[in-house]
Amino acid sequence: MGNAPLKFVALCTGNVARSVMLGFMLTDLADANGLPWSVRTAGTLAVEDSAISARTRDALLRVEGLGEHHFSAHRSRQVASDDVAWADAVLCTEANHVRFVRTHFEHGAPKAVSLGQFLREAPLDAAFSDQLQHVAAREPWDEFDVLDPAGKDQAAYDECASTLWEMAQSFVTLVADEEY
Repeated sequence: MGNAPLKFVALCTGNVARSVMLGFMLTDLADANGLPWSVRTAGTLAVEDSAISARTRDALLRVEGLGEHHFSAHRSRQVASDDVAWADAVLCTEANHVRFVRTHFEHGAPKAVSLGQFLREAPLDAAFSDQLQHVAAREPWDEFDVLDPAGKDQAAYDECASTLWEMAQSFVTLVADEEY
């Protein structure tokens, strides 16, 4: 990682709700804070080339402070070995996604973390690479999962977006001091 811009993969199951929300949020916050980050999104069980749902879009539009994006341009994609190799960190929305990366992409094990667990367990005064190493070495805990809103009502999508927005802002605060 060193002084190179950080690269993240936001990972969920279908790549049509949680990872999409997180990807837009991290991109927006990085831009707003002058951080040279790159963000990709993917899913562990994605149907390729699906658009985000109206509920995901509406939840994103309700996030106060999130910049304007062309949300309809998103198309879902299955996480691939190239994504994991490209990323400095794979930010998973649930522990099962961390387990998926560890099982299917052995080279990704040291960089796959549950975002919720990272925010709670990363040492505050350490470099990002050390924070990542600390959390990636631990067993992922389901208690840190961001609930999947799939199949639920608009309120569940709004709650998911709100949770992810708070987490994304905390992540940027925790990692933004990294030297580039």
